[in-house]
Amino acid sequence: MTNILEVNQLKVWDSGTGKVIIPNSSFHVKQGSSLAIVGESGSGKSMTCRAIMRLNKPGIRHTGDILFNGENLTHLPRERMRKIRGKQLCMIMQNGMRAFDPSCIIGVHLKETLVEHYGWSREEITTNMKHAMESVMLKHPIDIMNKYPHQLSGGMLQRVMIALAIVLKPDLVIADEPTTALDSISQFEVVEQFTQLRDRMGCSMIFISHDLAVVRKLADEMVVMKDGAIVEKGTTDAVFSEARHEYTRYLVSTKQALTEHFKRIMGGVNAAAR
Repeated sequence: MTNILEVNQLKVWDSGTGKVIIPNSSFHVKQGSSLAIVGESGSGKSMTCRAIMRLNKPGIRHTGDILFNGENLTHLPRERMRKIRGKQLCMIMQNGMRAFDPSCIIGVHLKETLVEHYGWSREEITTNMKHAMESVMLKHPIDIMNKYPHQLSGGMLQRVMIALAIVLKPDLVIADEPTTALDSISQFEVVEQFTQLRDRMGCSMIFISHDLAVVRKLADEMVVMKDGAIVEKGTTDAVFSEARHEYTRYLVSTKQALTEHFKRIMGGVNAAAR
């Protein structure tokens, strides 16, 4: 199976302070597969993916090779990167509210993005987005497109971003902690939408998360990060069952302990199942 993305010797640092955030990371994503990047807050997960997208703040620099479909993103001109970002390489942000301009209705953001990549008319944009939003179980999509971001819940904003990804049909979707700000029901629904997105489009995915239950459901392979460094990587099954690094074993055991505690306070396995 060929690799759609290869990250080689990625180094990320703060040019103002000289602090190295990610010293040297290398990993790959196979065509049509899903890779989870896991670790605690501050481990470098999001910084890694923003480096891939070239969306880190101006003071944050990086070196290394980031090969996407054989093209080195690190050295691309800004205009060429803009063409790839969104159409071929799509990122779904952690906080849906930050992904949209708060001063504009949702439809303006969708229009600007789709005109940039497809040059569609207003009618074509409305038709395609309406179908995609309905497919992710958003009711009254036209009304939603005429609302401001603050008028929608976090779960609804996540679904709008997933619907936009369906229309853009990217080769690789990067989802940065997409369930963190959601309640339990919305988390379950958004995870289901990601599963369907992958099944429907056959796209590759990078899923950033500290929720190992979500990772186990969505990911074929895992990368575990701690303090900016990759400490373990492999298939999801292998990492969960045969973790080699002490930190990975800690993450897995903590998740299992929380699960068992939940079952006990709910009255046992049978009660939890009900």
